[in-house]
Amino acid sequence: MDPMREAVRVGTHPDSSRKGLSAGLAISALGVVFGDIGTSPIYTMQTLFNPDDPHPVPISQDNIYGVVSLVFWSVMLIVTITYVMLVMRADNDGEGGVMALITLVKRSTNKLGSRTTKFLAGLGILGAALFFGDSMITPAISVLSAVEGSKTIDPRLGDWVVPITAVIIVALFAVQRHGTAVVGRFFGPVMIVWFTVIGACGIVGITKEPEILRALNPMYALGFMAGHFGIAFFALAAVVLSVTGAEALYADMGHFGRKPITVAWLLLVFPACMLNYFGQGALLLKNPTVHDAPFFLLTPDWGRLPMVFLAIAATIIASQAVITGAFSVAAQAAQLGYLPRLRILHTSESTVGQIYVPWINSMLVVAVLTLVFAFRSSAALGYAYGMAVTGTITITTLLFLNIARARWDWPLWSVIAVGAPLLTVDLLFLAANLTKLVHGAWLPLLIGVITFTVMTTWQQGRDVVTRARDTVEGPLRQFVDSIVSSEPPLTRVPGTAVFLNRGVETAPLAMRANVRYNRMLHEHVVVLSVVTTTIPRVADADRLSIDDLGYSDDGIIHVTATYGYMDRPDVPAALALLDSADTEGPLDLAGATYFLSKVDLVMGKKPSMDPWRTRLFIGTSYITSDAAAYFQLPPDRTVILGSRIEV
Repeated sequence: MDPMREAVRVGTHPDSSRKGLSAGLAISALGVVFGDIGTSPIYTMQTLFNPDDPHPVPISQDNIYGVVSLVFWSVMLIVTITYVMLVMRADNDGEGGVMALITLVKRSTNKLGSRTTKFLAGLGILGAALFFGDSMITPAISVLSAVEGSKTIDPRLGDWVVPITAVIIVALFAVQRHGTAVVGRFFGPVMIVWFTVIGACGIVGITKEPEILRALNPMYALGFMAGHFGIAFFALAAVVLSVTGAEALYADMGHFGRKPITVAWLLLVFPACMLNYFGQGALLLKNPTVHDAPFFLLTPDWGRLPMVFLAIAATIIASQAVITGAFSVAAQAAQLGYLPRLRILHTSESTVGQIYVPWINSMLVVAVLTLVFAFRSSAALGYAYGMAVTGTITITTLLFLNIARARWDWPLWSVIAVGAPLLTVDLLFLAANLTKLVHGAWLPLLIGVITFTVMTTWQQGRDVVTRARDTVEGPLRQFVDSIVSSEPPLTRVPGTAVFLNRGVETAPLAMRANVRYNRMLHEHVVVLSVVTTTIPRVADADRLSIDDLGYSDDGIIHVTATYGYMDRPDVPAALALLDSADTEGPLDLAGATYFLSKVDLVMGKKPSMDPWRTRLFIGTSYITSDAAAYFQLPPDRTVILGSRIEV
């Protein structure tokens, strides 16, 4: 259990100005943001026309026009309009992602009402939970689809697809601990080559069958839906694969800014992907027998082997991006109290966002390998993939519309005018994917429900433990008063003691135990609380606030260290910011002793939650990382004193 309450308060990020447009940022965004959506042309069309699909799309001229038109306008509505033009404007001091939306919703409680806010926040948590499902499926389907391209060179290589994929995935997760600081510099240029090549292949295909450009007319998509609804509705479950990775545009906005992502999307990624989709459509019009691998067969024979290697590189980059996203979401969820405190390693001295979370990495590699060996093909995984994507997109749209109404004062008619068509599209995709439940769509739902249950249980359990600790700890000021006025007086020894605590209201358990059993106290005492705000980062100038508790002359003060949810707490560095005037003399930080309060959780005779939730909460607490390492305390000067609390 956390040694202190990581409270949440609203603040202003000092560096929240929009990042300007630069070629470097746009290139970097290409390597991180667009890997997922940029590799979707590999498997989308082959999944749509897969004859083994439970609801296959028959290959005919009308159906090809309709499918290509559906893909184009789906990407236009969901990615370009929903995310690029609308959702990316709803930032939390420059940061995006579902956690940012949850924060913005919570800030709008006065207008939305507490009940609506709780419901929307719950939806947001579900969206974050579904993202973990996405993080498991993306590496599996992306790398599988790329390696499957080898079968277009030699069909006998088909038996090696799964083993090769497994080796690549194991290697990918094995290098996560080293970070992407070095490799990341090559991601952008590789993706520039990728988008240039797939766009060029698309152009070649279109020139051989230019009639495919008719599919730009939205009437082909509408006609396909209206005239062949029984086929088109089920096809939506595969069409949604073309928008996988849309959430990454928003989630990674804090790293690059809205403008570089927008420009990279509009000038390179969107045109290249659409040209390739139209090229594949043209190839299918000319030769319907290529439905099993239209992406690779669109490439000339001489370039097919290089394309396979380029596709593998691109899908590794796509996987890297979503794995990094999972690390970030987990870290933010832990900071905001939805997950236990996790061990987080920063892998870059220059880029704060590059982190490695060992527990999440281990969980993901096991899950991804299980998916590879269970489904064995990208087409089979495609049935499962869309569920996570459509769920997250629908939740994002709902949260955005409520934020637009509550925070931006959009009139109701404009919310309806914008929201109705977007939600109609989202819900159609969601309904189509529900038809794939028995074919694999149950998997991301199961992952999402399990993750959602863990996150909400942890949040509820923390509240229970917090109330129990409040009772055990008692008021801080009252305890300090008893120390100062005690008879006989406590022995005061030279040096500085830092007691980490949950807030300013209660006394640290470690401090109580030290006084009770050792009957002594250091000359200088700092009760330190770490507060996590709902903004991404806090500048050093705003890091500390001091409360003398009325006993500064006795060398006892309370300090609050404030961090953004993307900062990594560093207690010694924070204390170094203290002015000697605030502490009645200089603190001996070089020799300071740090005291942590440890809580052992046990199930009480009358559990405060459902018994199964209580067991889940206690079980989840075991993955909590070492507090001393989390707060970067010197291990040789850290003392841990604990207490037992019944849940």
